[in-house]
Amino acid sequence: MGEIADHLHIRQPQASKHLRVLHEAGMVEFDAEVNRRIYKLRSEPFEALDLWLKEFRNIWEEKFDNLDRYLQDLQKRENKENEN
Repeated sequence: MGEIADHLHIRQPQASKHLRVLHEAGMVEFDAEVNRRIYKLRSEPFEALDLWLKEFRNIWEEKFDNLDRYLQDLQKRENKENEN
């Protein structure tokens, strides 16, 4: 845990608290070795999150595509007006 705290530039009690919350949420797991805990991310929660976000990604991509078309049309109109 000391390595994690050092890497994140936070105090060890803060790192412990965050890791406990992540463990309780099922996002990390750890192996106890003597007086150390080796933490690792669990892939399942991130895969579930990715699946959930996929639906929203598709919606936003469609909206951004529509916005892009609108802006291109607007730019073409402005260019035509400037030519005349």
